[in-house]
Amino acid sequence: MIISLLFGLIFINSGLNKFFYYMPIPDDLPEKVLKTMEAFNSIGWVNPLVALVEILGGLLFIPGKTRALGAIVIFPVMVGIIVHHLVVAPSGLAVPLVLFGILLWLIIENRKRYFPMVKS
Repeated sequence: MIISLLFGLIFINSGLNKFFYYMPIPDDLPEKVLKTMEAFNSIGWVNPLVALVEILGGLLFIPGKTRALGAIVIFPVMVGIIVHHLVVAPSGLAVPLVLFGILLWLIIENRKRYFPMVKS
């Protein structure tokens, strides 16, 4: 429960920060990361969409009853985070890998809940 709470809060915080920008941007970010952030901001709809998915997924991830759904909602965002770090900022890959491991663990643990979605 504690891991799920922290995982959910991390994504809720990340989503809220995309709306309110209350966490300072570090001064030592690589140029590629800054350019990626500028590109997402210039598109206009990407950050709000990702923020809403992060907030919704984080909220769903906390209660046990909706945790499996929250994991599926957050999964594509988490894949994007992993790919971003692999391609643009490999030095920051440790925390996303831990979060991805938690997410995969939860998906595997709840795999029977997903069977009705793929039954023919």
